Amino acid sequence: MDGDIPNIKKWIVFYPIYINSKKTIAEGRRINASKACENPTCVEIRDCCSYLKLPFAIEIDKAYPRDFMQRGRVRVLLKKEDGTLCNPAISSRKQLMLHVAELVPRHPGRTKKQEPTSTSTAAPSKSGKGGKKKR
Repeated sequence: MDGDIPNIKKWIVFYPIYINSKKTIAEGRRINASKACENPTCVEIRDCCSYLKLPFAIEIDKAYPRDFMQRGRVRVLLKKEDGTLCNPAISSRKQLMLHVAELVPRHPGRTKKQEPTSTSTAAPSKSGKGGKKKR
């Protein structure tokens, strides 16, 4: 166990802001907004990494430097010490971000949260006629 702790410092750092579609590139987003997901959390990223069979470590006490109110980050190991990939499908940070951003909207906790909001927003959408009045 002591051998793994120093190695975590060499793992890739993954902040949730990197794949947040609500943020701009200047605020820290690193992938295209159309491929990003809305407000991801460290827990969702952790679950995606475990689904992709990548070793990970969550650091809850760390904050993103540009937005220090956003707490938490995930460290991910892409390559083992001998240079082989942990998951052959993911060879770079960018691919990891794209894969995780694709998986987060299908996260079980996220689908349960969105169901009640979709039913409540459907009812008030019929209100009002809109348009111009004829003279």
